[in-house]
Amino acid sequence: MKKVLITDLIPEIGVNLLKEHYDVTMNSSGHCMTKEDMIETFNNYDGIVTSLTNPIDEDVINACPNVKIMANYAVGYNNIDIEAAIKRSLIVTNTPDVLSDTTAETAWSLLFAVSRRIVEADRYVRNGDWKRFSANLFLGRDIFNKTLGIVGAGSIGRRFAEKARGYHMTLLYYNRNRDLEFEKQYNATYVGMDDLLSESDFISLHVPLNEETHHLIGEEEISLMKESAILINTSRGPVIDEDALIKALQEKRIYGAGLDVFENEPQVPEALITMDNVVLLPHIGSSSTETRDRMSELVAHNIINVLEGRTPITPVTV
Repeated sequence: MKKVLITDLIPEIGVNLLKEHYDVTMNSSGHCMTKEDMIETFNNYDGIVTSLTNPIDEDVINACPNVKIMANYAVGYNNIDIEAAIKRSLIVTNTPDVLSDTTAETAWSLLFAVSRRIVEADRYVRNGDWKRFSANLFLGRDIFNKTLGIVGAGSIGRRFAEKARGYHMTLLYYNRNRDLEFEKQYNATYVGMDDLLSESDFISLHVPLNEETHHLIGEEEISLMKESAILINTSRGPVIDEDALIKALQEKRIYGAGLDVFENEPQVPEALITMDNVVLLPHIGSSSTETRDRMSELVAHNIINVLEGRTPITPVTV
């Protein structure tokens, strides 16, 4: 019987699908596998379900010639050396589309939470500090009729744009390539990055992490933003230069930020933790029961297809 390793806990629906076909082992220790663990164990399996917490480099890939597929439990796959996988003819898959709406909802949740100071106000009530109504209490920023800038017009960016319709916003977007369908469908205007940053009241990042997008938002880019701007990131942490963002927030050169991802997660800089104008989430962009189940099913079906000699559903490499 073929063997499959799941490197971290995933919902049972996918695990049970795999168990119908294969001998399945799942790392349920609550600890991430180290590089040494992966090099030592991966070659004992035909298929691997990987996680974004598994940095799979060329050494790991070359150490497991028996592995036919690595199914990444995420839409992003920056944790895997894709060039090394292609060189080794290793199939890599991911979980696109099934998490797009959920992640877009998380981005909107952050946008609301920062602009209306929800977390601050919640803490104020819980601490027993609320004594009476006051017209000046926790004044935030309106969302309707403002300008929304979307960086990245992929699946998640599109779902994020779709959910803006009810707020009568001016929609700007920047993408590596202009997308006429996106413009028509969402009444969006394509602009250069500098124009998007300088004109938007809210900026939401929906790009993959690669060499081109690493520190896409840095000191220079932040300097273009309005003092009233709010920056949202549900993509990958290193898309933002965290030090530059911290400095801008401390100096109140932008209004606030909502972050689901961080440069060195799970480590979060103490400076961010102490700020009231930042809302912080522990990388839960796709974290709904329904979506995580769909992701689990998709990785299972990718594994099954490849190990049974069929084409993977969502290949990153072929």
